[in-house]
Amino acid sequence: MSPLPSSSIHDDGIDAWLDSAQGRYVLDWEQAAIDGAVADIFGYNALQLGLPQLAALRSSRIPLRQTAGEPGAAPGRFDLLCDFSALPFAANSLDLAVLPHTLEFADDPHQILREIERALIPEGRLLITGFNPYSLWGAHCRLSRSDLYPWHGHYLSAGRLSDWLKLLGFDVDRGSFGCYAPPLIQEKWLRRWQFAEGLGPRWWRFCGSVYLLQAIKRAPGMHLITPPWRRSKLRAKALRPVAQHRLHKENSQE
Repeated sequence: MSPLPSSSIHDDGIDAWLDSAQGRYVLDWEQAAIDGAVADIFGYNALQLGLPQLAALRSSRIPLRQTAGEPGAAPGRFDLLCDFSALPFAANSLDLAVLPHTLEFADDPHQILREIERALIPEGRLLITGFNPYSLWGAHCRLSRSDLYPWHGHYLSAGRLSDWLKLLGFDVDRGSFGCYAPPLIQEKWLRRWQFAEGLGPRWWRFCGSVYLLQAIKRAPGMHLITPPWRRSKLRAKALRPVAQHRLHKENSQE
């Protein structure tokens, strides 16, 4: 039997990069952003696809939390191994799904999103992190042409990803951006660019090197039904002139 193919999401020096100054810089921002996002999401089942180095579900209040890896990944890091384009979950069974840099290193990101849409319950939540192609890091990715993580990925803009999600019936927020410093190698130079973290969200918000996108699955045909207060008010108003006309007619006959 031939060995299972390893996933490109977990190869190409990802561990070494995450241990570098650049990796810690990105991981720290994403961990804080995701912790704040999942803290108020409730339900029964939560799933993280890939990147076990990021504890995306650690602050979640959902009782059943699983991290999935693709065939060929180190099994000790994951709760299960599966094909991300054919998830082994029933339809409408997940309350929360987190995709940390999953789509930009996948062969078929559209199919992964379709599977997530199938598995999420109506009003289920989806969180996605990615590298921003319209940033200094995105420019470095295009110029370096490196085969190592994370520069070999196909970066997806938050706007493009929002369009895909809307076609699948999701409501998408504007997203949050972070890591405004250039992709500097040494930690001391990244610290000197710390001022950009305060100025970036105000002056060049969409140029952050990474983003967190949040979406909610909407069930087709669902809409809020409100009491017909306005209709009742209009009916009462329409009857008033008739009553006044009858009263005026009776007074004239007397």
